[in-house]
Amino acid sequence: MRLTLLSLVGLVLFAWPFLGGSIASDVPALAVALGSLGALLVVEVGARRLDSRGIALLAAIAALDAGLRLALVTGIGGFSPIFFLILCAGYAFGPAFGFEAGALALVVSAIATGGVGPWLPYQVFAAGWVGVAAGVAGGLVAGYRRRRLAVPTRTDLLVLAGVGLVTGFAYGALMDAWDWTFFAGSPDLGWVPGLPLAETVARFVRFYLVTSLAYDSLRAIGNAVLVLALGAPILAALGRLRRRMTFEVVA
Repeated sequence: MRLTLLSLVGLVLFAWPFLGGSIASDVPALAVALGSLGALLVVEVGARRLDSRGIALLAAIAALDAGLRLALVTGIGGFSPIFFLILCAGYAFGPAFGFEAGALALVVSAIATGGVGPWLPYQVFAAGWVGVAAGVAGGLVAGYRRRRLAVPTRTDLLVLAGVGLVTGFAYGALMDAWDWTFFAGSPDLGWVPGLPLAETVARFVRFYLVTSLAYDSLRAIGNAVLVLALGAPILAALGRLRRRMTFEVVA
């Protein structure tokens, strides 16, 4: 329920160009995004689903991603290595932790690289949803049994690589919902407020295919390749961490 409510807030942020509305200021959007992340962390800590060790792990993931972004700010085309740890964290620890890892990683890396701007609220939700998708996939594949598994299976890697492939395109499409508004009035492609929903969606699809599809392909393929190449040891390490951070009451 907590993730559903939080995601509804994010959907409003992304949906406004399709509903003919406008956002008066980027400051409230950033406040909403950071407030939503903070609220989720408070709820998780209060419900004892996240303790000091989990917070430390989130901080470590965010710091590592910030370092990767500093080393390779622009990436190679649309590829960026920062999604690899978000995918693995979500898969190993579940959707809520995945959202926290993705959102916090983008916030910290944006501060570290000077990338704070009106695009950041959108990045927070989009990267968070990458972690959620990985967490949902992990739950469907193994029901979180990975907390007891020392070595991830081939199925784990293939499923997570598939999630990385799909979310590589999805992240780009979500971010285009923000980019698109800067092309307001452009013939055939740009955002025009007040158009019927069907025409607005058609314009956005054309915009994405023309400007972003090839670029996002590198991100999607890069995500999948990193998971297949490096996912096994990272998932195994996260699985060991999860076992150590989990207490079970045995009658």
